[in-house]
Amino acid sequence: MAEEINKSELRSSPSIIAKSRSLWPSVLRWIPTSTDHIIASEKRLLSLVKTPYVQELVNIGSGPPGSTVRWFRSSSNEPRFINTVTFDSKEGSPTLVMVHGYAASQGFFFKNFDYLANRFKVIAIDQLGWGGSSRPDFTCKSTEETEAWFIDSLEEWRKAKNLSNFILLGHSFGGYVAAKYALKHPEHVQHLILVGAAGVSSGSEEKYEWVNRFRATWKGVILSHLWESNFTPQKIIRGLGPWGPDLVRKYTAARFSPRYSVEGVFTEEESKLLSDYVYHISAAKASGELCLKYIFAFGAFGRSPLINSASEWKVPTTFIYGTEDWMDYEAAQAARKQMKVPCEVIRVPQAGHFVFLENKDGFHSAVLYACRRFLSPHPDDEPFPEGLISA
Repeated sequence: MAEEINKSELRSSPSIIAKSRSLWPSVLRWIPTSTDHIIASEKRLLSLVKTPYVQELVNIGSGPPGSTVRWFRSSSNEPRFINTVTFDSKEGSPTLVMVHGYAASQGFFFKNFDYLANRFKVIAIDQLGWGGSSRPDFTCKSTEETEAWFIDSLEEWRKAKNLSNFILLGHSFGGYVAAKYALKHPEHVQHLILVGAAGVSSGSEEKYEWVNRFRATWKGVILSHLWESNFTPQKIIRGLGPWGPDLVRKYTAARFSPRYSVEGVFTEEESKLLSDYVYHISAAKASGELCLKYIFAFGAFGRSPLINSASEWKVPTTFIYGTEDWMDYEAAQAARKQMKVPCEVIRVPQAGHFVFLENKDGFHSAVLYACRRFLSPHPDDEPFPEGLISA
């Protein structure tokens, strides 16, 4: 395994890291984490990946040029960075950019990097405000500003990396961001892959009436209030201080138990390393996580749902869902009816919302089929993968 941090950028802006460090040893801190802890836990998790990679902190500047919305609403020219890992690939391989979901980071794809890097130039990022990327104060006050935070930071990252003509894959909230990015910058995206995408539906359809019924219950009233107050799960982890890591370990073990197949999702080592990683990315300074109430209404329905702009999409799209995903694949089917570009909906059995972890082989087959026109000399002759469901 090869790994490299762009040290020249860190030397030129040491304050970007220094501000997140503490003079206190981690064992004496109430919240035992830091930027250094995040990067170290990421390295330990990615030590499981056999493909060599390069890690860098990509400078995206202090805000999008010409915009009144800066990353942190400050007159400061302090630059911000996007934590990026790029895996070795064969020359001429198509580029696949991977974007994580809410409460996650690029390390969640650790079980997919080796397989995908055999066929693509794989680049995975931590979105601004997440993982090992910069965590500016989140001061957005509307859905439009919040979308701009993520879309514009992704575009500045693309410019800094001098990328174009890439396949863009996003999971859950990352799928929402990827779709919104492709709407604004379709000229750079060859194909869009949305994995368990959030925010496709507005939730106004009759079949979602159960949400309104739940809102009327006392539990619903409390949870709805917490949602609108922007109370995030990460606040609980921070509030528990030194007991936070134990909570995350229990969550990780329960969340990724073998519920869809007899085989476990992780080995003991994988579970330990992922749990450690999840703790540090969750306990660090609140930033990107505060987007929640501006992007989604209670129930995780989009405030500016993707289906409303489906007729404007200019990029061929593949939706991928686990058959047990709580995200509704029928919303993708409804969006497809309005789209003027090719669109497929693929369901992967024995998997839920984290399909790329719970059934990685099925997920890989779905991705390769979605990208067949970039990988095969005769894409129209490629058979639909056995075991998957065309929805």
